[in-house]
Amino acid sequence: MSSEPRWLQVTRGDAPLLLSLPHTGTDIPHEVSAGLRSATLARVDTDCWVERLYDFAPELGVTVVRTLLSRTVIDVNRDPSGASLYPGQTTTGLCPTETFDGEPLYLPGAEPNDDEIARRRREYFEPYHEALRAEIERLRAQHERIVVYDGHSIRSVIPRLFEGRLPDCNIGTFDGRSCDPEITRLVEDCCDRSPFTRVTNGRFKGGWITRHYGRPQEGVHALQMELARASYMAETDDQPFGPYDPARAEPMRRLLREIFTALLDWARRTERRTDRNRTWT
Repeated sequence: MSSEPRWLQVTRGDAPLLLSLPHTGTDIPHEVSAGLRSATLARVDTDCWVERLYDFAPELGVTVVRTLLSRTVIDVNRDPSGASLYPGQTTTGLCPTETFDGEPLYLPGAEPNDDEIARRRREYFEPYHEALRAEIERLRAQHERIVVYDGHSIRSVIPRLFEGRLPDCNIGTFDGRSCDPEITRLVEDCCDRSPFTRVTNGRFKGGWITRHYGRPQEGVHALQMELARASYMAETDDQPFGPYDPARAEPMRRLLREIFTALLDWARRTERRTDRNRTWT
């Protein structure tokens, strides 16, 4: 029987690839929702349908770590110290008090104080990262190198955060520090062969997960993929979530599967060389 809390999902595989889904949840505990202005507003910045886009991952042996909690409860992809990942730029914090558009999430006086932030960090942030660390260590013990892939999406137009329309695929590698350059090239090549636009280390360079766990020198390579919602779903101002449309999402799913196949092949390449060397000796 699993020992994970009900809001945490871990699907284990043995391939050298881990998929982190930190912003796809919509659950909000009562003790948090009681202070919110609107449950709908609290979910407006959810990474909409990303778990459906990547639901092929377990078939490839990919391990998936996902929280069912809304990022409004706590953002497990932020620096736990509260430090900004993008100094000088607008962003949201560990326990967001406003949407990406700057709308307040809480009723006046109900914003989380230091004690409440510490409680959420203890009860939600730390277990998520304990699970991530455990799976990284498990996979690293089996493979010479692994990839941690942090999957996200965001509304395509948010003037408060960026100008114009966001490219379809936003690759973040902490300016090249979180993974081998060949990984970046592989993902870029997949995107460039697709009908989608892409940028690398543009507005989104990777969140705390990418920056914290990406240690190429130790065989752990991490990157973030931020998808513009309009690349896989209908997106309107009056219905920011929109229904999941399998036909519309299929071209993006094909691209993501191609990316995962390329990453798995890259990660296994060293192992195949090692196996050949063992055969020769």
